Amino acid sequence: MQRQLRNLAVALLAGTFAVAAGAQDKAPAKAKAAESAPKKASTGRLVVNGVTIPQSRIDAMNKELNLQGQPDNAERQQAVREELVNREVLAQAAAKRGLDKNADIAAQMEMARQAVLVRALFESEVKANPITDADLQKQYEQFKGSMGTNEYKVAHILVDKEDEAKQIIDQLNKGGDFAKIAKDKSKDPGSKDNGGDLDWGPSARYVKPFADAVTTQQKGKISAAPVKTDFGYHVIRVDDVRPLKVPEFAEVKDQFRQRAQQQMIQKMVMDLRTKAKVEGN
Repeated sequence: MQRQLRNLAVALLAGTFAVAAGAQDKAPAKAKAAESAPKKASTGRLVVNGVTIPQSRIDAMNKELNLQGQPDNAERQQAVREELVNREVLAQAAAKRGLDKNADIAAQMEMARQAVLVRALFESEVKANPITDADLQKQYEQFKGSMGTNEYKVAHILVDKEDEAKQIIDQLNKGGDFAKIAKDKSKDPGSKDNGGDLDWGPSARYVKPFADAVTTQQKGKISAAPVKTDFGYHVIRVDDVRPLKVPEFAEVKDQFRQRAQQQMIQKMVMDLRTKAKVEGN
């Protein structure tokens, strides 16, 4: 029931802006081009039953819509005002019924307040500690070096027991069908139905014992002995090898920036947790 009501609230908000978008679509092309230019938000007072909706709230909603890529035009400004009036009317009605005093609802309101503050803290941390392109280039070079020079097309069969893996190797050496055995016996749900195929990838994709076997094994051969990892015992076949093409720095720079920012935030969280005094179970 609660999920349905939240969906209804979202639908109402989406509907408000859909009306505005529809009105915009019907406008002449020249008028739409003029409206596409950013406009200053209205600074007229907006008062609902004696309660003033602050300009900061209008600006906050406009900022969110800008981030979503919605054009800033007269229709959108009107839709924002209508939505904020709707919210204020409904919030006042809820307060008159004493819903803001309900313990569960008060807890949800506090969690929402905390979520906004946490997001603001994260944004502040990222802004205060900008990550330079030079930093990202260094990370990229380390990544590139760890990938090796080749990538491998590999198939494997994973089982729990070493003796079972040895029996499978013996079967394969006698002409057994690798794909059929993989489908029947492999414990790897991600590859067994594909005949054990792990597709192309660099050796860095795998845990060290598996990677070592892949890089030293002759193309077209199966492993002479089971390869043990934390997952179990593997029978490995290297189907092909080719030079590895690592994406250029420009192609992955944004991904490296995002990862670096996530690491920065994680470190901040761990530092704060380490210093925090936490009592109780």
